[in-house]
Amino acid sequence: MWDLGKRSLVRRLVLLAGIWNVVVLLVAGVFLTAQFRDSAIRRFDAALTVLTDDLYASSSVEDGVVKAPFLTDIRATRVYSGRYWQILEMRPEGTLKMIDQSRSLFDSSLTIPKVQAERLAADPGKTQFFDLMGPQNARLRAAAILTRLPGYPRPVVFIAAEDRAPIDRDADIFARNTAIALILLGAGLVSAVVIQVRVGLLPLFRLRRELGSVRRGKAERLQGLYPEELEPLAVELNALLAHNQEVVERQRTHVGNLAHALKTPLSVMLTEANQQPGTLAEVVERQAATMREQVDHHLRRARAAARSQTSGERTPVEPILDELAVTLERIFQDKGVEIDWRCPETLCFQGERQDFMELAGNVMENAGKWCRAKVRAEAVASSPERMTLTVDDDGPGLPPDRWADALKRGQRMDEHTPGSGLGLSIVDELARAYGGSVTLGASPLGGLRVTLVLPRSEG
Repeated sequence: MWDLGKRSLVRRLVLLAGIWNVVVLLVAGVFLTAQFRDSAIRRFDAALTVLTDDLYASSSVEDGVVKAPFLTDIRATRVYSGRYWQILEMRPEGTLKMIDQSRSLFDSSLTIPKVQAERLAADPGKTQFFDLMGPQNARLRAAAILTRLPGYPRPVVFIAAEDRAPIDRDADIFARNTAIALILLGAGLVSAVVIQVRVGLLPLFRLRRELGSVRRGKAERLQGLYPEELEPLAVELNALLAHNQEVVERQRTHVGNLAHALKTPLSVMLTEANQQPGTLAEVVERQAATMREQVDHHLRRARAAARSQTSGERTPVEPILDELAVTLERIFQDKGVEIDWRCPETLCFQGERQDFMELAGNVMENAGKWCRAKVRAEAVASSPERMTLTVDDDGPGLPPDRWADALKRGQRMDEHTPGSGLGLSIVDELARAYGGSVTLGASPLGGLRVTLVLPRSEG
């Protein structure tokens, strides 16, 4: 099966129309050329028939000898002029004997093929047409008739022939001109098909653009007016978007209720443990705090997974990096941490502000915690649909064999440093919930480099 551009509807329609046009025009060209050639040959044969009829009608028999008439056709008197005639006698054994011929044949003669002689003998009185070779190897068109003359004992064949080069030349010219005309017509038809397809599919292209705007957060629904063939599709897509939004809202409500239901008992446990000091209270307090961290972690992950299904959120990146840099420099002012950040004003994260704040905040806070004095953050658009946030520090860094462990939940790279070991794990899971990724590497500043790849919304 031919691959007719299966990934492009426009290409498929144009190819199908183009192939059909080529086939039709090719057949039409062959048919028209054949008809022209046949028509020219029929006119040629008609003129030859007149000549053979004149020969037959004007010939006579005198003293048992066939006398050819005096014909006024000057071409038949010039040597090798291209018009010739002969009068032949059909013998009993089927051979032909020359009786007379035109002066234009000079020292040559016309040789009728044996098969054609047999056909003349089998159907006397009927003019037959055929091709033969004449003087100077010229192709001739001939007309011949076998009949009897009063007073002559044997059948007589009258044959007239003419050079068919003019017919072939005119047919070739017609074929060439027809081919040029049909090629121009085909190009015009294909161009018309391309324009027709492009114009006809404009609503479909507009539907695709509107869907892209919805996905990038520039619109919430399809707003355009579409032809009756596409209107049901637009309605169904809007219904699907509304249904997805409803499902997400239900998930958010459920997550919020679950958070409230779990946090309240944990708060009560922590309060009771604080009021009754002792070994058991310390255990309860420590485990309840761990449970709260785990609950917060999984609730954040669930909320992110729910939000990632929506497509209407757009968060400018520059203000968040500015806010985080100012806050973290205050937090780590005892270390004298300097945070250098760079970001285009138009760069936007496709998701909620709170989630990007948590993603960038965890990574930049981790860098500030481990750096000696300098942190560098840079956000760029890596593709029309992706953005990259790179955070470097000048700290001790991590050996490559520990990069994978740093992203595991609960892994702490230094037990003497405060923390739960959830920072980079939360970043990794939250990024993957948005269809992104987190990778660790060596920083040119000497410490650790954390690279976040996240969905981008066009600004």
